[in-house]
Amino acid sequence: MKKNISYIISNIDKAIAFEWIANGLDSKRFKLEFILLNPSNSVLERYLVDKGITVKRIRLRGKKDYPMALFKLFWYWLWHRPHVVHAHLFDANIIGLLVAKILGIKQRIYTRHHSSYHHDNFPKAVKWDLRANSWATDIVAISQNVAQILVQMEHVPTNKVHLIHHGFDLMSFRNIEAYRIEKIRTKNKIPNQGPKIGVIARYIKWKGHVYIIDAFKSLQATYPQAHLILANAAGPDAKAMQEHLVQTLPKGSYTEIRFEPDLFALYPLFDVYVHTPIDAQSEAFGQTYIEALAAGIPSVFTLSGVAPEFIQHEYNALVVGFKDSNAISMACHRLLSEPQLREQLIKNGKESITEFELSPFIKKLENLYN
Repeated sequence: MKKNISYIISNIDKAIAFEWIANGLDSKRFKLEFILLNPSNSVLERYLVDKGITVKRIRLRGKKDYPMALFKLFWYWLWHRPHVVHAHLFDANIIGLLVAKILGIKQRIYTRHHSSYHHDNFPKAVKWDLRANSWATDIVAISQNVAQILVQMEHVPTNKVHLIHHGFDLMSFRNIEAYRIEKIRTKNKIPNQGPKIGVIARYIKWKGHVYIIDAFKSLQATYPQAHLILANAAGPDAKAMQEHLVQTLPKGSYTEIRFEPDLFALYPLFDVYVHTPIDAQSEAFGQTYIEALAAGIPSVFTLSGVAPEFIQHEYNALVVGFKDSNAISMACHRLLSEPQLREQLIKNGKESITEFELSPFIKKLENLYN
């Protein structure tokens, strides 16, 4: 008999990772459905419906919708009782795990997508993390960093925590058609001349944009036509970041991209990629570490999230210290001026990420559901 798996996810529009799971999970052994806690229709919902996967949307615009969402989910799962509930993201963790606990659903899983963020910025939210920890029978830690926070800071029993790294369809990042890349360049009016320094990170203080912007200003002394591309340019600290951009960089030397749906064609626009969170714990995983190397972009990193588990300085990337604009600028200069180093990092980068292939990830999920 097939196991009925109910994914409950909150506040997601487009998410390639869930598309991969929907396609990869063994349909002979598992029947997968999605509960989407969203204010309206989404790209993910349309994708799943087109694939013939059961989707139920429950309207969630904020905390005021919690009571009705709890009520609707309770009656839905009462009549369509899943064998396994797997929750993703904060609101889904609270609503989904609580209802699953009340209904006595025996396997209640949540994937922890944040690390120390609540401890550092929203201490009142930690109590809800602790409740989610207690309601869950199993917790997926997406990196050793997250596992340590769960066990050491939140005192979750080790047998409840399962280290399962995100999985990626790595081939999707390779051999991208030129017209797709050019479409993004043209749409965003990115100039052809000069080296392109790429960043894909929401405007959140701990992502380290301030240090990248200052590093880029220094780099312009050597490369006056260099261009900074800031993708996913939205978030809680957008106003402060944009003010810093205007004050620091000449107009026309940078491009902000709020959202680009063709992620695979975005990376090839970059000559150098930079991802430099400001400490080791703030990043829970950092999918962009793997994506950049899969796309073959020479990269400058700080070691946060999953990076300490596989990134090695001068082997598959250049590693710099936290909050060090000068080191970021010097590393970018090296990658632009040392072609042999670039080629070495590209080659080793692709070889070093095979453990993040999609198929082992799917297999680990299936083992957990069994």
